[in-house]
Amino acid sequence: MTTNEQALLLHEEWNGKIETTSKCKVTTREDLALAYTPGVAEPCKVIANDKEAAYKYTIKSNTVAVVSDGSAVLGLGNIGPYAAMPVMEGKAVLFKEFGNVNAFPLCLDTQDTEEIIKTVVNIAPAFGGINLEDISAPRCFEIEERLNELLDIPVFHDDQHGTAIVVLAGIINALKVTKKTKEDCQIVVNGAGSAGIAITRLLLTYGFKHIVMCDKVGILSKNTDCLNWMQQKMMECTNLSNKTGSLADALVGADIFIGVSAPNIVTKEMVSSMNSESILFAMANPVPEIMPDLAKEAGAKVVGTGRSDFPNQVNNVIAFPGIFKGALEGRASKITDEMKLAAAISIASLVDEKDLNENNILPWPFNPLVAEVVSEAVKSHI
Repeated sequence: MTTNEQALLLHEEWNGKIETTSKCKVTTREDLALAYTPGVAEPCKVIANDKEAAYKYTIKSNTVAVVSDGSAVLGLGNIGPYAAMPVMEGKAVLFKEFGNVNAFPLCLDTQDTEEIIKTVVNIAPAFGGINLEDISAPRCFEIEERLNELLDIPVFHDDQHGTAIVVLAGIINALKVTKKTKEDCQIVVNGAGSAGIAITRLLLTYGFKHIVMCDKVGILSKNTDCLNWMQQKMMECTNLSNKTGSLADALVGADIFIGVSAPNIVTKEMVSSMNSESILFAMANPVPEIMPDLAKEAGAKVVGTGRSDFPNQVNNVIAFPGIFKGALEGRASKITDEMKLAAAISIASLVDEKDLNENNILPWPFNPLVAEVVSEAVKSHI
């Protein structure tokens, strides 16, 4: 039986990967009076006088909404809210298993930006944070920015920032392996959607100075036609020399390649044209931009992918449970750039210097320290 066949059978058996459970017993009349009427009126009255008391008396303090419209699901594309539900359920499982954060999947039957924003604002009283998931670019940028303005709870688009944080953590350690410096590195980011843009922005915030973005038309510059509003904004801080050409042209003399794009689009010849001791994060799933063995044969020093069957898996689960754990425990109203940087640095620090090598630049997701270390890093910057 293949993994896909087994997954289908298990999903049928599970009939949903999460369920609600009660913390309180209701086996006697007294139990009922305390958990429900008339006793429940007392916390209601306290919260009515001070809505902040909801963090004390309800699940709000440790509960996140996982919100998607199903427009950009994994490698499946725009499959809609019903088909997106297994992914969002899975995300809720990961929140609980890795960060002990309660999460509930909310798949919205609309892809209208204004309707999504209004819906999330209206459900926000029940939640301590909002995790946006699998919403297509460039709509995802506006939705997140607007919700951050409207809400007093953290809003985090994991496809953007979770990916960016783990990529930065991996690069921090890859630089130690290759003895390269962030000031001198030439970086090519292929894929100018939500993940590619967020990665680029966080790398710039960390101090990288030379980044060129590419997509299916090749190198993006201020003169590229059909850029969306966010891509246009990114041209103000990337490709400052206004290069033009193909992805192959961009990779000549580059030190780092980051791919969040499409399978098998990087050749051995392209890798050979990069600087020595090159770093490649080929994260297209399930087939990366170039297979690790080919990249290594062409001279790459450090190669990461999104897959668990190769070394250096770039996996968002290393980041988002701890980020929300810290944000909820610290009662953050926003996830800031400082928190993201702190999270990335803390993740990188979990790989001991003596264990650091080209095949070991990121901690294992099942390391029980990950969520706690990330959580503390986030809380220290609230």
